[in-house]
Amino acid sequence: MTLNRPARPRALISLVPMIDVMLILLVFFMVTSTYLNLDMIPAVKPSEGAATGGSQSPAGTLMIRLGADGVPVLRGAELDADTLRSTLSTAVANEPLTQVVILPSGAAQTQALVTVMDAAALAGVTRLRVLRLEAAP
Repeated sequence: MTLNRPARPRALISLVPMIDVMLILLVFFMVTSTYLNLDMIPAVKPSEGAATGGSQSPAGTLMIRLGADGVPVLRGAELDADTLRSTLSTAVANEPLTQVVILPSGAAQTQALVTVMDAAALAGVTRLRVLRLEAAP
């Protein structure tokens, strides 16, 4: 005699709760994480600099434009990295608080910007800023 036993119900593993938990974790980590904002560059407004006595003469500021081709331009002359470094080291030797402002083009490669920043660091520049200018809407 054979007894027919009812078939054991198969345990179902539902993926829906796991997907729900993963989405909740994803949203949680997205909300609580911090993002690197490349537009956040500390800037001192001219009125704040004058109030704290930190304003500097324009002669102590060197502006380096970085074109789309990656060539740095200082005072209208295109320079290579070695010439730029020697020019900056001379300026720092004459005035230790020389401020260097780099104005990269939007089309300039990041490596060109890093090369200019390295040249400034090797020249002994301690006050370096990178400004990104954008066209007004």
